[in-house]
Amino acid sequence: MSGRRLTRREFVASTAVTSAALVAAPYVRSAHAAGKLSIGFWDHWVPGANKASTELCNEWAAKEKVDLQIDYITSQGNKNLVTIAAEAQAKSGHDIFQMPTWWCHSNSDLMEPVNDIMEPIIKQNGEVNGTVKYLGNLDGKWMGVPACVGSQIKGPCSRIDLMKKYAGIDVQEMYPAGSPPKADNWNTDTFLKAAEACHKAGYPFGIGLGETSDSVDTAGAFFQAFGAELVNAKGDLTVKTDNVRQALEFYKKLVPFLPPDVAAWDDASNNKWLVAGKGAMIMNPPSAWAVAKRDAPQVAEQLWTHGFPVGPKGRFAPFLPFFWSIWTFSKNKEAAKSLLVHLSKPSSIEKMVDASGGYDLPAFENLTTLKVWAEAEPPKGTLYHYPNPYHHQVLSIAASPAPPKVAQQIYFQATQTKMCLRYAHGEKMEDTLAWAEGECEGFLRS
Repeated sequence: MSGRRLTRREFVASTAVTSAALVAAPYVRSAHAAGKLSIGFWDHWVPGANKASTELCNEWAAKEKVDLQIDYITSQGNKNLVTIAAEAQAKSGHDIFQMPTWWCHSNSDLMEPVNDIMEPIIKQNGEVNGTVKYLGNLDGKWMGVPACVGSQIKGPCSRIDLMKKYAGIDVQEMYPAGSPPKADNWNTDTFLKAAEACHKAGYPFGIGLGETSDSVDTAGAFFQAFGAELVNAKGDLTVKTDNVRQALEFYKKLVPFLPPDVAAWDDASNNKWLVAGKGAMIMNPPSAWAVAKRDAPQVAEQLWTHGFPVGPKGRFAPFLPFFWSIWTFSKNKEAAKSLLVHLSKPSSIEKMVDASGGYDLPAFENLTTLKVWAEAEPPKGTLYHYPNPYHHQVLSIAASPAPPKVAQQIYFQATQTKMCLRYAHGEKMEDTLAWAEGECEGFLRS
């Protein structure tokens, strides 16, 4: 997902099924069916991942005798977002489009409800996490089917050796492969102590404070660990609270232990930091580990993905889901729903997850223990805890639980990271809070 800043103006512009047997029912061509269907997928960064999606779609199309068009649309340069905006304005384009995190809500009036297939899919695959409900459901209307493709958790990826040597923390023991976490003592205080120790040793945590999604996602999870909400679920301003003050105090202590240029970091910066062997931890999906396997195997064999530290209000981890959504102007909604049912079968999901090397994450409760995460190496088990198999942490997204169209603006304006920087660099607490309150007031009026 792109981290480009969006202006407020751009934001402003921008039959229930009773039997799970329907999940397996084929699409039946009728006199009213056009016989054609088109789907716009996000263009995956992992080589070979697109091939799995193509094979699954073509398998379905051949069986159902549908003329299927498949397009892969890159997120580089926001091309996928530009395409979404263009199709929404023209009310014409693909029948199905893969929507990033916030874009179901941004286009809620143009999203075909998919409750009739979501209910049996959930019965088949297990319940979905709260972030998927927050982003994909509006007033009881499911606006898309959670797509495993591209969905990710941005959790800690630590250097086993450096954390053990300098911080006295054995991350493999804390998050053992094949077993539940033993992380009761992994909290925001021990996190700060570990950050200080690794900084003193010359291997700072590579945690950005820029305006792109990696930085925002991390700040969002720490804010939630302190119960710090800028706008609550009812749409009330809640900036000037003790919880928000505690989150800012935490970051004020953390910032001196981070690289000096983190305010300018983008989503590639932390990956490069870790692969280059400069730091002891970053917050990221397994993309950095995958690159290290190729370019710096001596680093990769020391990496372990695990859970966030717990704060006073809980343990939270950033989850960014994609959705497969059907436009209301689709000319073949029956076929579109049938294809999404096919892509949501456990066997289909496992094939796509395998093709991504374990990067992609299903949002369904029963699909968090696929063998790809247990078998990934080096070192073996490095991704075991990546999909949160024991539901050890709450999967969240920054700026929630504010109403999504408000939270989206807080997210893309990077309000939380800006607050952290302002206060850490010497601005008075109340001045930082007043600035953030003014920003959020503007978002609420938009």
